[in-house]
Amino acid sequence: MVSIGSFIVPSLVCILLALKSGEAIWCYRCNSATPGCGEKFNWRGIGYLGDPCPEDDDICVKVIERKGTLETYTRDCLSSLQGFRTDIPADKYEGCRNAAKDHNLAHYVNTSIKELDVKRDHFDSTTFCFCFLDHRCNNAPAFANGSAWKLITSLMIAMGAILRTFF
Repeated sequence: MVSIGSFIVPSLVCILLALKSGEAIWCYRCNSATPGCGEKFNWRGIGYLGDPCPEDDDICVKVIERKGTLETYTRDCLSSLQGFRTDIPADKYEGCRNAAKDHNLAHYVNTSIKELDVKRDHFDSTTFCFCFLDHRCNNAPAFANGSAWKLITSLMIAMGAILRTFF
């Protein structure tokens, strides 16, 4: 006979595993100069599984900057980039979009050193990719997400509880 108590405990465990409130999102924080942080991402190359972002409502960002055949990748939290990047797009929802144009950037700067790139026009194109629906989402694989593992774990716990009541 199946009792209501045998379904309450697995349900509570599933709910607790699905809750993510009060915790900051974890993002990979590296750039192309770090081995494994280029186009083909390899977390073993960077040597760690990411860091928690400084703010609770933060977003993971992957910035792709291109100049000819050269591509530079930067993976970080949005709050870490907002202090010095003025080309962050206004729409920060999931997905990739081109960088915003800041026409007033370096308007009153007159420098003869072109390597300073004060106008941020060195790269031909800059793309920002935002994600916030899962931890460490600024890499690439779709099934390596934490929520998929939480779902699988909670289903296994629930199935174990159900099988325990029948056998």
